[in-house]
Amino acid sequence: MVAALGEMYVQGVSTRKVKAITEELCGQEFSASTISAINRRLDEELERFMCRRLEEEYPYVILDARYERIRQEGIISSRAVLVAIGVDWEGRRQVLGVELANRESSSSWKEFLSRLKSRGLRGVKFVVSDDHPGLKSAIAQVLPEALWQRCYVHFLRNALDYLPRRKADDDCLTELRWFYERRNVEEARRDLTAWLAKWQGKYPKLCEWVENNIEETFTFYRLPKEHHKHLKSTNVLERLNQELKRRTQVIRIFPNEASSLRLLRALAVEIHEDWLERPRYLNMEALREQRKTELRGLKAAA
Repeated sequence: MVAALGEMYVQGVSTRKVKAITEELCGQEFSASTISAINRRLDEELERFMCRRLEEEYPYVILDARYERIRQEGIISSRAVLVAIGVDWEGRRQVLGVELANRESSSSWKEFLSRLKSRGLRGVKFVVSDDHPGLKSAIAQVLPEALWQRCYVHFLRNALDYLPRRKADDDCLTELRWFYERRNVEEARRDLTAWLAKWQGKYPKLCEWVENNIEETFTFYRLPKEHHKHLKSTNVLERLNQELKRRTQVIRIFPNEASSLRLLRALAVEIHEDWLERPRYLNMEALREQRKTELRGLKAAA
């Protein structure tokens, strides 16, 4: 019964219809208290998954957030949905956590990441996120050993703020996007110098902003080349976010926090299990070899 309810939530069935569907399936009538008890069991199972011990190392971690509208005590408010996924040393993607927060603050992200660490998150070499100040601060505090990659897709969107209106399709943005297809960071920096010289006169504000911030988007060049396209942005979370949006936009406003978290987590678990059944997302042998080379270099320098 709990599994059937979970599937109904994942498929976007509203809580109000669950009672009728359950009675149709089972051929008997259920009281509201019985449905509530089954929901509690489902919530407990989802909570157990989201609080599970993280036994493996996750060298890659990707973080992102979206917002959902929830009614609380008669007031509708937007709540942040904090999401973390990791890539283990087998190259498999896994959902590490899905939680609600009042907003994307430094404290909420810090608590979220700290809970992941208390559950066993370790061995993180590289974190990808947007440049939200609260998230950026939390990563620096909780995962100081990890390299941080600013999502280049968000960066390119932010660049629009420094262009005159109706200039979104200007060649300068197309050329800016090309920097993320280079073989290494040296090539990217060389082309950046030429790009700045070309566009400085026409778009001085954009050029100044890019020059001051673009280095944060080049961190992925420190990874094996085979991993560049997967880890230069938060797009690895794209399917999860798309599915969340597709299912929750039908509901529009959740009646309470529990119902929203139930659907969000049930969907995340479904995607997590699908990822585990698919071929591995990344070949991690390249990262292993890179780490060995770096260790040999450190030993030689010592």
